[in-house]
Amino acid sequence: MAAKQKQDYYKTLGIKKGASEDEIRKAYRRLARKYHPDVNPGDKNAEERFKEVQDAHDVLKDPKKRQMYDQYGFYAPGAYPGAGGPDPRATDFNFGGFDFSEFAGNARRGQQGQPRGAGAGAAGGGFSDLFSQFFRSAETGREQAKPKAGEDLEYTVEIDFWDAIRGTTVRINVQRYEICPQCHGVGQLDSGVSVCPECHGQGQVNQTVGAMRFNLTCPRCGGSGQLRNVCPTCSGDGRLSRTESVEVRIPPGAQNGSRLRVPHKGNAGALGADPGDLYIVTRIGDHPLFKRQGDDIRIKAPITPAEAVLGAKIEVPTIEGRAILKIPPGSSSGKTFRLRERGVTNPRTRARGDQFVEVQVVVPAIPDENTKELMREFAKLNPEDPRQGLFEQV
Repeated sequence: MAAKQKQDYYKTLGIKKGASEDEIRKAYRRLARKYHPDVNPGDKNAEERFKEVQDAHDVLKDPKKRQMYDQYGFYAPGAYPGAGGPDPRATDFNFGGFDFSEFAGNARRGQQGQPRGAGAGAAGGGFSDLFSQFFRSAETGREQAKPKAGEDLEYTVEIDFWDAIRGTTVRINVQRYEICPQCHGVGQLDSGVSVCPECHGQGQVNQTVGAMRFNLTCPRCGGSGQLRNVCPTCSGDGRLSRTESVEVRIPPGAQNGSRLRVPHKGNAGALGADPGDLYIVTRIGDHPLFKRQGDDIRIKAPITPAEAVLGAKIEVPTIEGRAILKIPPGSSSGKTFRLRERGVTNPRTRARGDQFVEVQVVVPAIPDENTKELMREFAKLNPEDPRQGLFEQV
């Protein structure tokens, strides 16, 4: 049966083939936040994309896995350093009747110094190098696996405007890898036989190289379809995926995009290594009156024409109640005043922001003739043209 076409891990993460580890990590975090099931409940397409992003990150973040993927266009578990598995030289390649003996013979003759045609050299050398390198890489799989620290996790939570100001506690469900309770993270038991999770007991796996599809004897179980001494609970991984309810304290003054670290609540490490951390990114809701900019608060306050002309003391709302703002005479609409230390307290520096009040002159409707006559007298007493010089700038 033809193998399923493998995904392009670099294309999945939206990065170039020579991307650095930091670029891979940033691309993964960005896409994981975008397609996470918690952000897209019930969206099957987003769930599938999230799995593809996880698969791509799992391979490209590991230098050994990435090297094998870059060389052969696919990654086969068990055929890279530290993965364990049977002797890869015993792998049975099934090429569906295609005979490579001629290419191999030409390759051997070329290595012995005898002349060979350009076609034979390209084909023979290419396949010979491919599989000999594959075998050499797979042989290093006999090395003993080493402990590896767990991956960090990142979740986004939405909180109310007032909860961000005053602080709150949120509870979120985190999907993370935990240490397997049966093998305690080792991945092996003293005895027992389990079905190979790589080939699902079939003994063979399908792989694609370029335009060719072929079957391989499973590199993990050697074709037997079974694994000995492997923990059946975690299939030898040493970890299990679990959903845990985590309570997170949001401190007063949290900003939009703040990252809060919860130690040791990321994925469990391999072979007893330390777990990763959990990072909570806050997304703050809006308020109909208060507009927050960092630790500062901004509002717009209406004033009457008389208050703008004569000056006044008015009450304005703040995040802690009412405050008195002095409006000097002759204040124009749009002028901004500062109320010092009436903003948000920074959770790190403990310094407090300011509140900025922009006044807006509201002209009332004049229903009676007497008031209109007073306004005409006011205009005669104040003949200045505020638009003087306006057209000179055109």
